[in-house]
Amino acid sequence: MPSKTRILGIDPGYDRLGIAILDKHAKGKESLLYSSCLQTSSKDSIYERLRQVGAEISRVMEEFRPDALAIETLFITKNQKTAMRVSEARGIIIYEALKRGLPVYEYGPMEVKMAVTGDGTSDKSRMFKMVHLLIDIPKKEAVDDEYDAIAVALACSARLR
Repeated sequence: MPSKTRILGIDPGYDRLGIAILDKHAKGKESLLYSSCLQTSSKDSIYERLRQVGAEISRVMEEFRPDALAIETLFITKNQKTAMRVSEARGIIIYEALKRGLPVYEYGPMEVKMAVTGDGTSDKSRMFKMVHLLIDIPKKEAVDDEYDAIAVALACSARLR
């Protein structure tokens, strides 16, 4: 295994997109290099919002040069229209990764919870507490989507061991 693997973790969405970059070191704790939440405006067309998702993912990939993409699978809700739009955003993100030759790893919400907390039914507060225990996060206000992206990247790191 290389001395480190850089993982791009994504909590997919077109309204709010969670993004995290972490380095998985061969020995020792993972380190968080970057996290953010891209929020698009509901006043923009869906096509403009999807363009913004693609542009931001492309920018992050160019800046941080990840070795792998870890993305959460689609959680089907009652709102089929939202599910379809999130699917479209996922397609753009996966395309950007494949265009750069990155392997893509997908994890369901229960898999992420299991990898981070040891319990696939953990609630958000337990997830956030464990994320803070597992990785140093700069003291800034992070939104749920950011934490979810960090958790997805941590799940990938655990699976790559």
